[in-house]
Amino acid sequence: MRNTVTLLGNLLHPDHSSLSQHPKDVTSIRQYLICLLEDLQYVEETSIHHPESDALFHSLQVYQLALAQSNDPHLHCAALLHDIGKSMDYPNHADVGADAIECYLSPKIVWLIRHHLDLLTRQKRTRRQWKGSKRLIDLEKLRRWDLQGRDVNAEVMCVTAAVDMLLRHYPVISDLSDNY
Repeated sequence: MRNTVTLLGNLLHPDHSSLSQHPKDVTSIRQYLICLLEDLQYVEETSIHHPESDALFHSLQVYQLALAQSNDPHLHCAALLHDIGKSMDYPNHADVGADAIECYLSPKIVWLIRHHLDLLTRQKRTRRQWKGSKRLIDLEKLRRWDLQGRDVNAEVMCVTAAVDMLLRHYPVISDLSDNY
């Protein structure tokens, strides 16, 4: 399996001195996102929770559900990328995935990826903490799509088509000043 984080460093900043700078090169971001997602095809899921077999197939299903049910590009991005950390550190995939995109995509997307399991692992606390907020509404949508994206017979678009569609909204999803 490729080390995608190292790949990003090589693509965006060959001298590795300023990985925290926001890249201007959409082509490099495109390549990075495609690598992160393609690595998920090697992550086999347990049939009990994920009968659809691999994390890439699942992520593409979740993305397509988000596209069909929302007009928010932040939610689309979080839906597509919510499990990217699984290829690097499965048990801690929410934090690892959020960390992998933190310098490149908006704080809203990072927060959603980091917290996408909260309604599963600490439902009462999460509902109490975010009651009446946009964050809770967005988490509920992402959780619903995550649960629905488990169809073994689903037809999904290819990774490059998904990323290209997402990057049509690059100025919005890459806005690091967007507070959430």
